[in-house]
Amino acid sequence: MRTYQAQPVAPRLRLPPGACDAHVHVFGPPELYPYNPSRQITPVAAPRDTLFALHRTLGIERCVIVQSMVHGLDNRVVEDAIAAGGGRYLGVALVPLDVPDAELARLAQLGMRGVRFNFMRHLGAGADVRDVIAMTPRLAAHGLHLQVHFESELVHELSPWLVQSKVPVVIDHMGRVDARLGEHHVDFQALMRLLNAPGFWVKLSGIDRIDAHAEPQQRYSKGVLLAQQLWRHHADRCVWGSDWPHPNHTHIPDDAALVDAIAQIVPDESGRQALLVDNPQRLYRFV
Repeated sequence: MRTYQAQPVAPRLRLPPGACDAHVHVFGPPELYPYNPSRQITPVAAPRDTLFALHRTLGIERCVIVQSMVHGLDNRVVEDAIAAGGGRYLGVALVPLDVPDAELARLAQLGMRGVRFNFMRHLGAGADVRDVIAMTPRLAAHGLHLQVHFESELVHELSPWLVQSKVPVVIDHMGRVDARLGEHHVDFQALMRLLNAPGFWVKLSGIDRIDAHAEPQQRYSKGVLLAQQLWRHHADRCVWGSDWPHPNHTHIPDDAALVDAIAQIVPDESGRQALLVDNPQRLYRFV
């Protein structure tokens, strides 16, 4: 099986010390970490050492690895990457709704800071949001937050339930809105209203996904514009992520270009300190 190659080109933007990439995945190698038989995609292997090398090139010192349905509910690939990360890598797990409290405690002890639930049709049937919210008092007991990944139109249906969460809620990839529809579209406006509620966070990741079909000379510009709006209105609850290695995508973006785009989203150094260092520290509690 091919292995994803670390990018050799450094970004132009120099990141502040302690900068955090708050959303990546690791895949394989499958001979050590078997893939989920019911997975929807089979990616190129993207093991932890390749991720570590990429982060050295990009100037990223801390990271949150998100368990993927590629490996299903077997979180060992993330657990082992956390253990190899020297305290600079934490994780978000996938668990069943009936996960024992002892397992939640074990995951938290190993460096998991949240659990993720998908509401994406291409990833298969997800959990019922009512059951997920009913689980949140158990997450609170172990210091775990709730991370949600949903299709943009589901923001209207999910919001009345998500605001009942007993733990912070982190929204993936800017709610997967279609950036080409602009900031006044009903889905983006619903996302902005949801983020007004206490305890909600958003990842300024995926400018390449929500604006994936832009012309090359303007690529991601509409995604950047929406990220700017989220930052302007909710700067204290935004974090940034690369989404490496970009699974199930229309193309493989240049990771250095994604880092450089941060300067467009947050043009001042103090803001980038907040986005990349201070906010992730508050949310993920790096030790």
